[in-house]
Amino acid sequence: MGRSRYKILNERYPYFITSSVVNKYPIFDEKEYAQIIIDGLNFLVNEKEIKIYAYVIMKNHLHLILQGNDLGKHFAQFKSYSARRILDSLETKKVDGLLQSFREAKKAFKTDRKHQFWAEGFHPKQVFSADVMRQKIRYIHYNPVKAGFVKEDTDWKHSSSSDYSGNSPGLVKVTLFAG
Repeated sequence: MGRSRYKILNERYPYFITSSVVNKYPIFDEKEYAQIIIDGLNFLVNEKEIKIYAYVIMKNHLHLILQGNDLGKHFAQFKSYSARRILDSLETKKVDGLLQSFREAKKAFKTDRKHQFWAEGFHPKQVFSADVMRQKIRYIHYNPVKAGFVKEDTDWKHSSSSDYSGNSPGLVKVTLFAG
């Protein structure tokens, strides 16, 4: 979970979480790496019983609303697993410049790894009311529109927007917020 001052304090509430790639490298533009994130999120849902109410995978960061037991621990495991899979792929493909960038981003006190893929922490913010939940879901779904990637939020396939619109199920199993 890193040295963040942000903590999961009460697991009966959902949390709005943002997690970014160090140096804002747009690695999730690559289908393979976005799929690693999708697989990891579905693992959290299916194996760790984490509820995902909303998500968006942007080019260099994620926004999610999650809830569940041991959420901080499970999300830290998700970050570790996804970083390892992506870094292993980059090493296999010999993407040396990018690997060097991730090596240089690693803090000196992190002696358990060679690279730093994710920015430290994940800044969980407790969602304490239905109004805040609706606002955060809108923010998550509007992110690709605001960035200029799509005209309609439902056009961004790495998002739960299509689940909420009723058009089709998205790539990650979500629990729809009905409030």
